[in-house]
Amino acid sequence: METKKIPSSIFGLIGARLDYSFSRAYFSQKFEELKLKDHEYRNFELGSEEDLVRFRESVLYNPSQRTTLGKSEILRGLNVTIPYKESMLKVVDRVSEEAEIIGAINTVVIEDNIWTGHNTDAYGFAKSLEPFLPIDGNALILGTGGASKAVAYTLESLQIPFLKVSRSPGDDEHTIDYKVLNKDVLSQVKLIINTTPLGTHPDIHQCPLIPYEHLGKQHILYDLVYNPSQTLFMKKGLQQGAKAVNGYQMLVHQAERAWELWNR
Repeated sequence: METKKIPSSIFGLIGARLDYSFSRAYFSQKFEELKLKDHEYRNFELGSEEDLVRFRESVLYNPSQRTTLGKSEILRGLNVTIPYKESMLKVVDRVSEEAEIIGAINTVVIEDNIWTGHNTDAYGFAKSLEPFLPIDGNALILGTGGASKAVAYTLESLQIPFLKVSRSPGDDEHTIDYKVLNKDVLSQVKLIINTTPLGTHPDIHQCPLIPYEHLGKQHILYDLVYNPSQTLFMKKGLQQGAKAVNGYQMLVHQAERAWELWNR
């Protein structure tokens, strides 16, 4: 009598630059520790929004990278990173209330081929910020991408006033240009969060263009970048006496929340 093969549970990360991603190593180690031999985590590196749509339609991508799903494999969950957190809203079948409010998805639960988008970034950021609370002052969010939306949502829930900073602020009254950052503005700020990819390995000599000379011990610099562990943004803040932290703990908390969603 032929033994029926148990389907393998496949999880993965969707993004554009995944060589140095956190998720694959983290979940692969988790599966090993939990002795989940039928679980595997893969990187799905996509080059465009069109690739994202095609991936959703076929769940097949580039066999040469061994990311094709076999007949005995079931895709159960995905993490989503730059630059597809906002685009994923147009791809999933359902969106959680929180992800809809935030306007970005970083976790997808797949059940019976129904894709449901969630946002665990907000949860991860809130948990990682706890050691610094309460924040007695305003915050600046550097960048306006998908990650910035989760950060803004969290700051709003914590009643921490904030402004976003962008090279192209447009007509958004809550977004200012980097050019207006000066000593007076920074004197009213306590927390500065970098949500841009600037400074990520291998481009470690880049950082947001803010007037670091006006920073001091009253400032907290929070960089969502985690590789390298100490970015140029953080180093420049530390040189001025500011506190600085990277995004590793946020990643751990959001990953654990994603694992809960995949297994509930």
